[in-house]
Amino acid sequence: MFFALAKIVGFVLLPSNLLIALGLVGAVLLLTRFARAGRFLMVASLLLLAVAAFSPLGNTLLIALEDRFPPWDPAPGEPAGIVVLGGAITPDVAAARGEQALNEAAERVTATLALARRYPNARIVYSGGDASLLAAGADEAELAAQLLNRLGLPRTRILLEARSRNTAENASFSKALVAPKEGERWLLLTSAWHMPRAMGAFRNAGFAVEAYPVDWRTRGRQDLVTPLAGLPRTDVAIREWAGLLAYRLTGRSSALFPGP
Repeated sequence: MFFALAKIVGFVLLPSNLLIALGLVGAVLLLTRFARAGRFLMVASLLLLAVAAFSPLGNTLLIALEDRFPPWDPAPGEPAGIVVLGGAITPDVAAARGEQALNEAAERVTATLALARRYPNARIVYSGGDASLLAAGADEAELAAQLLNRLGLPRTRILLEARSRNTAENASFSKALVAPKEGERWLLLTSAWHMPRAMGAFRNAGFAVEAYPVDWRTRGRQDLVTPLAGLPRTDVAIREWAGLLAYRLTGRSSALFPGP
């Protein structure tokens, strides 16, 4: 129930969806005695869409997330294992097309392959089930294992956690799967903008991991003054900030804005 509600609320509150819906409501009101309110809503919708698409707003919100955790430091020694969070493959498209459908977070897969080759003794855990609400897809973990195997990573090195549908479940199910020992060094590999919430969820689950951020969407602080960030970046950033707040309020994260 909570999963479905979170999906629906997340879709409705996505800035692009919410602002377009606001404009449509305004258009309908033009046909009623509330035409003045309708005009106001339409203008407000257009202006806010312009801000979200053409201002540095999306970059600004993303940079704060992406810069929260620095790149991983390999100096202290080799990791015992690597937990990779799903999100690089779109399961429902993959199921319909019969092929691994990589999306813009594909670096989660490519970085995993590079780390696996660099650290041949590290255990590889791919955590991700089918998080779609309406269209039934395949378990992402199984699709990722097939892809990694085709790229040369032995199937015996990959542990699959295929039940999780969100970040909190990634954390709790992965911990139960690997039963990490005291003193083991585990990496958590996910998109840089998603790392704060992911680290908060893993800490809350009692799984000590080190951040290995990938899949940056911005160049850093120089993009604070770069316009034309685009609606997709604003959508990703606001959804992630809303996720941080929701996780803290529901007790699924160790902090509101987890840091190093």
